[in-house]
Amino acid sequence: MNTAKTNFFAEATSTNVDEDSNWGGLESMNVPQTKSTAEKEAEQKAKEEEEARKKAEEEAARQQAEAAAREQAEAAAAASRSQEREPVVEETPAAPQTEAPSVAVPASKNGKALADFATKYVGAPYVPGGNTPAGWDCSGFVQWVFGQFGVSLPRTSGAQAGVGTAVPSLAEAQPGDIIANGMHAAIYIGGGLVVNALNPAQGTQITNLSVFVGGYSIRRVL
Repeated sequence: MNTAKTNFFAEATSTNVDEDSNWGGLESMNVPQTKSTAEKEAEQKAKEEEEARKKAEEEAARQQAEAAAREQAEAAAAASRSQEREPVVEETPAAPQTEAPSVAVPASKNGKALADFATKYVGAPYVPGGNTPAGWDCSGFVQWVFGQFGVSLPRTSGAQAGVGTAVPSLAEAQPGDIIANGMHAAIYIGGGLVVNALNPAQGTQITNLSVFVGGYSIRRVL
């Protein structure tokens, strides 16, 4: 009987490989790196913090813009209120303050006579709360003039805007009519002009109707 013999030493011999052998590029393959849970959580937290920071900056900018808009609106409203309280006619030069003349009241008690009488007091001083030729404000002037013609008027311009009979339009107004609203009162003298007490700088003057802010009422008493 023939027996096959195996050379175990020969089969266990390791194979030598040349250093420049080509293994198909396996030595240069990029293997994806998997992030750990901690790294993912850190990245998510950083992203959320950045978004929160941007939102906070946007909210702060919005609040600043709203605050600036409110300040501008309040300043404009304050300026408007100041203008309404003290009407000023820019085109009328300031009048020197003089003592009011002593003028005889005419015998005629009609509107034209009253308007002519009122114009004699141009240049009389303006005094807040006053109602005599020594110094008067707008409604005090109107009240005093009508008082010289035997007509008793209320003290304020708002109340004077409701006395007598209403005149529908300026086109129908006549000398001696009262033109008034809640902030100012004057006596119409014709031609779109009024005589009125304006302010301490200008005193009593003849002006156009631009002294009235907003609407006005035309009232006929005489």
